Amino acid sequence: VYVFFLLFQILGAVILGFGIWILADKTSFIAVLQMSSPSLKTGAYILIGVGALTMLMGFLGCLGAVNEIRCLLGLYFTCLMIILITQVAAGLVIYFQKETLKEELSHIVGDLIENYNPLNEDERNLQDAWDYVQTQITCCGWTGAKDWEDNKVIINQSMTQYPCSCSNRSEDLEKGGGFCNLDEPVNGTATSNDWPVHEQGCMDGVEQWLKDNLGVILGVCTGVAVIELLGMILSISLCKNIHSEDYTKVPKS
Repeated sequence: VYVFFLLFQILGAVILGFGIWILADKTSFIAVLQMSSPSLKTGAYILIGVGALTMLMGFLGCLGAVNEIRCLLGLYFTCLMIILITQVAAGLVIYFQKETLKEELSHIVGDLIENYNPLNEDERNLQDAWDYVQTQITCCGWTGAKDWEDNKVIINQSMTQYPCSCSNRSEDLEKGGGFCNLDEPVNGTATSNDWPVHEQGCMDGVEQWLKDNLGVILGVCTGVAVIELLGMILSISLCKNIHSEDYTKVPKS
């Protein structure tokens, strides 16, 4: 029994750590989202709160079991039920609002690409995070390389520059970020079709990553839900056992 409550505290620590990681991460797609979307920051703070609460509930559950305090076990059960209901509700909201979230994400990345400027130190972390995403997923833009044709710097350079992190050439990727120049002049107006970049947009790459890791994500979510359900069953069982204790059998002093 006590091992289970300890396991629950570890689960809380993992959730807490995940929330902190979202806020602290500066070199991945999560960084692009959390620096651009207040909703993800809010979600990270919620995860931190849920993780801290879960750890506290594990401690109170263990304390209630050791000392046979029904009110602590009842509080443990109630909080677990609230957390589980909240998680299910959040999952349903994400599922039914996925198109809205996808549209919001498109606007966030679109604004980032349009205003991308290596000389802008104020947005350096956000831009470095996006360069990291394009390099790791081997993609360019959100829907494709054509998205970069809206970038103000590239427009001013008559489309003769392109983002180095989009390039399919190793010498460009070594630069890490910023813009690279076309080796040969283009007759007429240059377009993204003239750039040596990846054709796949990052939207397709992200969706493919989610599909490839869907089993792991669902497995983790299911495991967390099962642990919470077991905790609810265990706490209510302990409550009943304490309630049904036959105190007439206790020897009198």
